[in-house]
Amino acid sequence: MHLDGLSAAQIAAGVAAGEFSATEVARASLDAIASNEPRVQAFLQVSADLALEAAARIDARRAAKQELGVLAGVPVAFKDNMNLVGTRTTCASRMLGGYESTYTATCVRRLLDADAIPMGKTNMDEFAFGSSTESSAFYPTRNPWDASRVPGGSSGGSAAAVASGEVPLSLGSDTGGSIRQPAAFCGVVGMKPTYGVVSRYGVVAFGSSLDQVGPLGRTVSDVALAMNALVADGRDKLDSTSQDFRVNFLSQLDKLVEGMRVGVIPRLMEHQSLSVEVRQGMEVAQRALGEQGIELVEVELPNMASAIAAYYVIGPAEAFSNLARFDGVRFGYREPGCATLAEQTALSRAHGFGAEAKRRQMLGAYLLASGVYQTYYYPAQQVRTLITDDYRAAFERCDAILLPVTPTVAWHFGEVSDPTQMYAADLFTISCNIAGNCGISVPVGLGADSGMPLAAQLQGPAFFDHKLLRIAHALERGLASNGDTPLCLSGGERA
Repeated sequence: MHLDGLSAAQIAAGVAAGEFSATEVARASLDAIASNEPRVQAFLQVSADLALEAAARIDARRAAKQELGVLAGVPVAFKDNMNLVGTRTTCASRMLGGYESTYTATCVRRLLDADAIPMGKTNMDEFAFGSSTESSAFYPTRNPWDASRVPGGSSGGSAAAVASGEVPLSLGSDTGGSIRQPAAFCGVVGMKPTYGVVSRYGVVAFGSSLDQVGPLGRTVSDVALAMNALVADGRDKLDSTSQDFRVNFLSQLDKLVEGMRVGVIPRLMEHQSLSVEVRQGMEVAQRALGEQGIELVEVELPNMASAIAAYYVIGPAEAFSNLARFDGVRFGYREPGCATLAEQTALSRAHGFGAEAKRRQMLGAYLLASGVYQTYYYPAQQVRTLITDDYRAAFERCDAILLPVTPTVAWHFGEVSDPTQMYAADLFTISCNIAGNCGISVPVGLGADSGMPLAAQLQGPAFFDHKLLRIAHALERGLASNGDTPLCLSGGERA
């Protein structure tokens, strides 16, 4: 049995109909992982026993003619900042290298309640600090299309696991583009829901006002199916930011899009960092949307250029607060042989955290210091308000906004060594998190020169997630029917 040709919806329908068993699907996923992992390294831990136990329960319930969940028998991988009992939750950091999950995150639990099969934990940038998965304390994940290139980050393992055919669905977390960017680099669909729509309880925090869990899949339909499971039980009382947003996302996909408006920002298409291939991909996306009856209108986000500056004040400040608990005393790695408590704390943090984690925490500590807070942190929050207001004005003219995901295709390992250069690659994704809006990355083909996946990003206002998926599905449909595109839409051998 091969998973490559089956969508999550097809797997769930096939298991429910008895065309194949959940155990067969689980074993096929385990075989795909065993075959691909030496090259891709998407997983930090494969939970074979949990997967086969879950599959056996699903098969037993089907044999007893009991109702099955919407993800019955669908293999799913989880980013390693999400707790799942029976697995480690390390955040790809030495600081949490031996931590065994004592409870299960709500987002994980809801997929398991929908009868998904837990295949394991995926690699990531340490504590989600990065855009390439190179900052993992254990090993880098490689892009399934070209093993010499990065898969993106920080949810690089989750994107690579789907792109390589190991699983049809995965969960990632997005603080400034960490679902959408790796989805774009790996040629899969990745959604960042509206802030609060998906519970963050049980997910190790980076930036508490920015983080959002979301699904990655091969198609928009699969992402919509996963969203159905994630919101099925409504608001999570264990997460104070959780919102009740119960919508049947899947039923929204085929509703009419004619007459809907998508905003474009012409000046962004001339941005100096934008590669020729990415511009070409955006032109393909615009044409496909127009052919589906969607009107393209020009809009502006005048303060978007300030989003990176605001993010790298707010994000590190919140990260410093969230990671202060890992002190070598109560939580995390503990340096042996220390004579004093002060020495133990200092050495545990020095040796437990990697370079990027230290860099962001040191920056956050500085930004929150007395005398500095008013100079940087408060203005960053003011910029956040301006960006949110810009979106509000733009969405008065359109239903969604079309943007690039990244300025370039996935880069080669070692090609981007300057941290500030890597930060700048998030120009088109960060503002969505700052405003708390929803966004999605959709593959639009392969670059003519690089042969690497290209993607377009759609952003919508808060709680527009179901309609955003409808527009994304129309884009996907338009791409599939567009015979004039110079880009390969779905073919190509993975390296």
